[in-house]
Amino acid sequence: MVINKNAEGARLTLSVEGRLDTTTSPQLETELKNSLDGVSELVFDFEKLDYISSAGLRVLLSAQKVMNKQGEMKVKNVKPDIMDIFDITGFVDILNIE
Repeated sequence: MVINKNAEGARLTLSVEGRLDTTTSPQLETELKNSLDGVSELVFDFEKLDYISSAGLRVLLSAQKVMNKQGEMKVKNVKPDIMDIFDITGFVDILNIE
């Protein structure tokens, strides 16, 4: 998994490439813990995300809880396979997906 980070003022965009699973989700979790201070808009760009597991969903849920307190979170460029996972798990009702 590759995480590309782009900070513009209080907006942070994380472009995630590859697989977000049990092996790689701690990397994203660490990146979020170190990056969310002062962020009022968090954007996940999943254009190049190929797979997400329950461990990855847990990281997204955790990030959403943090951002509910300090701003907003968006998920954009979601591939159909990932959107199916969001549909099945009910994450379409939790996340702001563009």
